[in-house]
Amino acid sequence: MPNTKALRVRIKSVRSTEQLTKAMGLVASSKIRRANEAMYKAREYISSLEKSIALLTSQKESQKSPFMQKRDTSRTKIIIIAGDRGLAGGYNANVFRLAKEYKDAEFIPIGKRACERFSYPINSSEKYNFDNALELSDKLSTEFKNGEFDKLGIIYTEYRSIMTQEAKIKWLLPLEKSDISGAEGTIYEPDHLTILNLSVREYIAGSITAYTRESFACEVSARRMAMDSAGKNAKQMISDLSLQYNRARQGAITQEITEIVAGAGE
Repeated sequence: MPNTKALRVRIKSVRSTEQLTKAMGLVASSKIRRANEAMYKAREYISSLEKSIALLTSQKESQKSPFMQKRDTSRTKIIIIAGDRGLAGGYNANVFRLAKEYKDAEFIPIGKRACERFSYPINSSEKYNFDNALELSDKLSTEFKNGEFDKLGIIYTEYRSIMTQEAKIKWLLPLEKSDISGAEGTIYEPDHLTILNLSVREYIAGSITAYTRESFACEVSARRMAMDSAGKNAKQMISDLSLQYNRARQGAITQEITEIVAGAGE
């Protein structure tokens, strides 16, 4: 027969867990709206930047840019964005699973969990801003221009809905030639090539900022769903344990009555 004292202790423990998951779910809920607003604004910004870059790379003159030169070697750097905390379902695990496909790459982490994994100075994905991105962009664009590495990518999490997010990789450098038209009618001073080379710094910084904000929106959404699920599981577990406790208590009472009756009959 289950021990009623042990069951009471377990019920109390699960209730504490339920309260914790509820509190964490409320914190995540309070951040979702702000995170989504920042994500949508960043999407608009990077979309405009990508259109400008596409117009510039479509021009023959721009093919001379060092940022469009493809090299034979495979020295790859990948910016990887993960969360600052756990308890977010498969959010961090999915990012690191994708990273395993690029074993020979050098990783530049954003987010406390990624920094811990790759033994990097700690930075926060939630607090990562455009100034931080611009500093990293300056370093990476200069190194690429100088031939210190050959390919730059970024692993982030794409937001589809509060229930669905997907880890993805996007390649930033070298820039791909675009087939769109439209730049011919636009006047660039002094020329397309110069403007493209100057724009790369902001393009990389804008990409880092946009994908960091999108990843953070995914993190808080994943945490909200994980805490909701954990809360439901805790409620079910409390219900099951309470049923066991009541049965055990009833069994103990029945046994006591039986012993009393048996003793009185002697």
